[in-house]
Amino acid sequence: MVTHPQPYALATALFPFRALAALAAKAPLGGARESVLAALIASRLAVAAVAPVSLPTAARKKRADAARTLLTAVSLPAPVRTAVGRLVDLSASDDLAAIASGVRKVTEVTAPFLDKHARLELDRLADRFGK
Repeated sequence: MVTHPQPYALATALFPFRALAALAAKAPLGGARESVLAALIASRLAVAAVAPVSLPTAARKKRADAARTLLTAVSLPAPVRTAVGRLVDLSASDDLAAIASGVRKVTEVTAPFLDKHARLELDRLADRFGK
């Protein structure tokens, strides 16, 4: 049986960080889970700076302020806290090269906690901002 999409149906939304979210869900409590969750939060903020999402700068700044407040309550290793904090701040800017650099730094400092699929998602995100 051949099915045709309905003309009024919406396209399926694709979540770009499925592996990162899955890894956060199954990581043990403690540093690994918090580090992966922080990377997920920062990545979701960063992805809003490029198409197809491309939120306005004011909205990204508001989201970054809220995320910064949330991340103060999480216990993170110092290098992870620094890299994630920088990416959260950069996510509110229009400097795509700096955001790409921030994503790569988050990938680097969270590497001990990431599996290959989560790392690939972060690498693809950095590539979306340009090399």
